[in-house]
Amino acid sequence: MIEALLTESQRKIKAEMREFVKTVPRQLLLDMDADKVRYPRQFLEEGARRKLLGLRFTPEYGGRGVGWWEEVVALEEGGMLPLSLGCLYSLVSICGEALQQFGSEEQKQKYLRPVVEAKLCCAEALTEPRGGSDFFGATTVARRDGADYVLRGQKRFVVGAEGADFFLVYARTGVDVPARDSLSMFIVEKDMGVEVKHLYGLMGTRGGGAGRILFRDIRVPAENLVGREGQGGEIFYRMMIPERLTSAAGIIGTARGAIEIAARYSDKRKAFGSKIRDFQAVSFKVADSVTRIDAASALVRMTAQAVDGGKEPGLCRRLVSESKKFCTGMAWEVVNDAMQVMGGIGYTSVYPIERMLRDTRLAMIWTGINEIMDLIIQHEYYRELLGRTEEGRDVEADAAEAGEEEEKVYE
Repeated sequence: MIEALLTESQRKIKAEMREFVKTVPRQLLLDMDADKVRYPRQFLEEGARRKLLGLRFTPEYGGRGVGWWEEVVALEEGGMLPLSLGCLYSLVSICGEALQQFGSEEQKQKYLRPVVEAKLCCAEALTEPRGGSDFFGATTVARRDGADYVLRGQKRFVVGAEGADFFLVYARTGVDVPARDSLSMFIVEKDMGVEVKHLYGLMGTRGGGAGRILFRDIRVPAENLVGREGQGGEIFYRMMIPERLTSAAGIIGTARGAIEIAARYSDKRKAFGSKIRDFQAVSFKVADSVTRIDAASALVRMTAQAVDGGKEPGLCRRLVSESKKFCTGMAWEVVNDAMQVMGGIGYTSVYPIERMLRDTRLAMIWTGINEIMDLIIQHEYYRELLGRTEEGRDVEADAAEAGEEEEKVYE
């Protein structure tokens, strides 16, 4: 975010987050990328000590009670760290959203506050081996049995499969009902019998303990149902706001870090007797990258204000989807351009650009692949466009032969 456009309180949060980011040990980042560290709990504990986790949640639950605009400022600054750390940081906001909006007071005290204080670590379990983008095709089931639910099934690509203390799990509780009304959410503690069956070797975004987890007829107390039976779809749609907005804001920081490295390099590196920044082939890539980053920041800011302002849910769904799609695609282009500016040295581990490239690739896949974002964007746009009751100028009528209705054939 351009600091001159921030309020005083937003600048303060940005400064606090910058100081936090600076304290993260370099060796931790290297060990995570080398898969020597699977779940850096100490990172979350330090964030909690500085009261930088769960910023949007009220002080009653350990947060600061600020809005999305303040949180995306912090997320972008946090994006200067590897994406896996940004993901762990964001899970507090993502899982906390479900608990804050739909959880009971007992659940908030038992799980939300400890998560914001990093006394417990959380994870969400959405994707299934046969599901992928088909979230509502979930086959994990929860059967009521007295005071408990019996949970059976599996989830994959769970960040925190190794390391999290509890999972927010979607399971099918309805049988003879539409798919969208059949899912429910449960708080499942790892000690209830969750089995970690596989930890993934990832191309990038390493160190978050991503894996596949199995529920083999484990018993979950009925009080761990979040909301009511069949409310899983509603909770899912609500969680997609923090899912996608945290991804969008955090990846802007990654892009900014990459182009700053490349720009500084171009001001030092010489070829043909001149700094390479003096060549348009280099400097114009920097110009394009900076423009893309500023445009992404503006879109995220508008989205944050829409969500904070309680705007129409369809509009918020569209904007968070636009933000996720645009920002992750932008970051992929910017990091690639940063590597191109630096040439061969950018492809080595002498600079972190190659790691940024590996990390950024996942951002276009997780929290809903960008093609799914396209589906949501076009759906919400058509719904708004065709449902308007007030229109502005009839631009279609401005053509010279606009009155030739016989030429306008639609079927």
